[in-house]
Amino acid sequence: MSEPTGTTPATNTPSAYGWCAWHQGHADGVRLITVIEQGSGPGHAQYACRPCREAYRLVPFADR
Repeated sequence: MSEPTGTTPATNTPSAYGWCAWHQGHADGVRLITVIEQGSGPGHAQYACRPCREAYRLVPFADR
């Protein structure tokens, strides 16, 4: 009898559900685009979904 020998391969692109800063709404598959650092307080991060990344030609922070 044949049994599975491993797990399914993981994709190279992580996927997360969150807020897209470009279209101002929740979306699946958001990626970190920019990190805004502040010296006197907490910083800020902007995420974008796939359609916005393609429409605005955004490069994810991890791919730079």
